[in-house]
Amino acid sequence: MVREIEKTAGIPVVHIATIVPIMLTVGSNRIIPGIAIPHPLGKPGNDEEDHAARRKLCERALKAITTKIDKQTVFKE
Repeated sequence: MVREIEKTAGIPVVHIATIVPIMLTVGSNRIIPGIAIPHPLGKPGNDEEDHAARRKLCERALKAITTKIDKQTVFKE
């Protein structure tokens, strides 16, 4: 679905997921590895660590969405 949004509407999409090979297989263009399968977008248990992890992912997503790409790209940092 993310691929079709980019293709038909021209809107860049970032896909945050913990299992990157699946995202590559389904054709996601901009991929950000998540933190863990049960909590892809955070580290529950410690509010400060959770906030820092989420902020880092959001900053990486903003960088990814504004980066011009011509093939599937995994944004690790």
